[in-house]
Amino acid sequence: MTTIDYRTQTDEELVRIAQAGDTRGFDELVVRYRDKVYRLSFKILRHEDDASEALQEAFLSAYKGLGKFKSESTFSTWLYRIATNAALMKYRRRRDGHVSLEQSQSSAEDAEPLQLQDWSALPVDDLLNDELRRVMQQGVDRLPEDLRTVFLLRDVEERSNAEVSQILDLSVAAVKSRLHRARLALRGHLNRYFAGRGMRRERA
Repeated sequence: MTTIDYRTQTDEELVRIAQAGDTRGFDELVVRYRDKVYRLSFKILRHEDDASEALQEAFLSAYKGLGKFKSESTFSTWLYRIATNAALMKYRRRRDGHVSLEQSQSSAEDAEPLQLQDWSALPVDDLLNDELRRVMQQGVDRLPEDLRTVFLLRDVEERSNAEVSQILDLSVAAVKSRLHRARLALRGHLNRYFAGRGMRRERA
């Protein structure tokens, strides 16, 4: 009898193994992705216990739905979609909603976004500053859910526009539009922070 080294199998092979009834294939997928799924859940929920619950719900849903999984997308994209939905459902139950920092210059979801500099292009020393990280996180937390989720997946998790569109079931144009609006809101938030800090220094 051939012994399978599950750790050397690709995701696709592990999916086939699990679909054939060997749950150790799915166990290996859990090991591979539990930290990433928890990290994403925590970034959406900002609460350890809620993120842990969302993690469990995501993998339970993935296990139950594995038989219907088709290789039209990668396993990781499919799992991210389930995890994002699980976290967002928990988030919606916990909060009524967010208030937008900025209004989009266009209300059309598929509008082509303006070319704005990515916030991550800020100097590394500034990004490593604890105060700036705190202010940045405040801005992200205040984003409307639809913008925040796209921002987290695209700019924080570094998923491609195409993959984010699959995860959230949006067009690529809609992903770009929401990302543009999120970056615009965060830029405004940071501008107000720096302006306020400058005024405080002048008064001092």
